[in-house]
Amino acid sequence: MKDGIHPDYINTVVRCGCGNTFATRSTVPEIKVDICNVCHPFFTGKLKFVDTAGRIEKFKSKFAGAGYASLKRKKGAVAAEAPAS
Repeated sequence: MKDGIHPDYINTVVRCGCGNTFATRSTVPEIKVDICNVCHPFFTGKLKFVDTAGRIEKFKSKFAGAGYASLKRKKGAVAAEAPAS
Protein backbone atom coordinates (compact mmCIF):
# COMPACT_ATOMS: atom_id res chain seq x y z
CA MET A 1 0.00 0.00 0.00
CA LYS A 2 1.20 3.49 -0.80
CA ASP A 3 1.69 5.93 2.04
CA GLY A 4 -0.29 9.17 2.18
CA ILE A 5 -3.03 8.34 -0.36
CA HIS A 6 -5.69 6.99 2.00
CA PRO A 7 -8.10 9.30 3.90
CA ASP A 8 -8.16 9.36 7.69
CA TYR A 9 -10.61 6.93 9.30
CA ILE A 10 -12.07 8.88 12.27
CA ASN A 11 -14.94 8.69 14.78
CA THR A 12 -18.14 10.01 13.21
CA VAL A 13 -21.47 11.21 14.60
CA VAL A 14 -24.56 10.27 12.57
CA ARG A 15 -27.55 12.61 13.06
CA CYS A 16 -31.05 11.68 11.93
CA GLY A 17 -33.92 13.99 11.10
CA CYS A 18 -35.91 12.52 14.01
CA GLY A 19 -33.25 13.67 16.51
CA ASN A 20 -31.51 10.34 17.05
CA THR A 21 -27.70 10.34 17.06
CA PHE A 22 -25.17 7.53 17.19
CA ALA A 23 -21.44 7.11 16.75
CA THR A 24 -19.62 5.12 14.11
CA ARG A 25 -16.43 5.45 12.08
CA SER A 26 -16.00 7.04 8.68
CA THR A 27 -13.81 9.41 6.69
CA VAL A 28 -16.07 12.42 7.41
CA PRO A 29 -16.68 13.93 10.87
CA GLU A 30 -20.51 14.15 10.65
CA ILE A 31 -23.21 12.41 8.58
CA LYS A 32 -26.82 13.68 8.34
CA VAL A 33 -29.54 11.19 7.35
CA ASP A 34 -33.32 11.47 6.86
CA ILE A 35 -34.30 8.05 8.24
CA CYS A 36 -32.56 5.84 10.83
CA ASN A 37 -33.40 2.59 12.60
CA VAL A 38 -35.41 4.46 15.26
CA CYS A 39 -37.87 6.08 12.82
CA HIS A 40 -37.82 3.67 9.84
CA PRO A 41 -41.21 1.94 9.25
CA PHE A 42 -39.60 -1.51 8.98
CA PHE A 43 -38.22 -1.29 12.51
CA THR A 44 -41.10 0.65 14.12
CA GLY A 45 -43.95 -1.31 12.54
CA LYS A 46 -45.81 1.92 11.74
CA LEU A 47 -46.58 3.02 8.21
CA LYS A 48 -45.22 6.48 7.55
CA PHE A 49 -44.83 8.22 4.20
CA VAL A 50 -41.71 10.31 3.90
CA ASP A 51 -42.55 12.81 1.20
CA THR A 52 -39.94 15.54 1.10
CA ALA A 53 -40.73 17.00 -2.32
CA GLY A 54 -44.50 16.47 -2.67
CA ARG A 55 -44.02 13.45 -4.93
CA ILE A 56 -47.01 11.52 -3.59
CA GLU A 57 -49.46 14.39 -4.12
CA LYS A 58 -48.00 15.02 -7.58
CA PHE A 59 -48.50 11.36 -8.52
CA LYS A 60 -52.06 11.27 -7.16
CA SER A 61 -53.07 14.45 -8.99
CA LYS A 62 -51.49 13.26 -12.25
CA PHE A 63 -53.20 9.86 -12.26
CA ALA A 64 -56.37 10.69 -10.31
CA GLY A 65 -58.85 10.15 -13.14
CA ALA A 66 -56.88 7.66 -15.22
CA GLY A 67 -57.80 4.32 -13.64
CA TYR A 68 -57.43 1.20 -15.74
CA ALA A 69 -57.94 1.96 -19.42
CA SER A 70 -58.59 -1.70 -20.26
CA LEU A 71 -61.61 -1.79 -17.93
CA LYS A 72 -63.13 1.36 -19.43
CA ARG A 73 -63.11 0.00 -23.00
CA LYS A 74 -66.10 -1.96 -24.22
CA LYS A 75 -65.67 -5.55 -25.28
CA GLY A 76 -66.73 -4.72 -28.85
CA ALA A 77 -63.90 -2.21 -29.14
CA VAL A 78 -61.33 -4.87 -28.25
CA ALA A 79 -62.60 -7.20 -30.99
CA ALA A 80 -62.59 -4.39 -33.55
CA GLU A 81 -58.96 -3.53 -32.73
CA ALA A 82 -57.74 -7.06 -33.40
CA PRO A 83 -56.50 -7.53 -37.01
CA ALA A 84 -58.51 -9.95 -39.12
CA SER A 85 -56.52 -12.89 -40.54
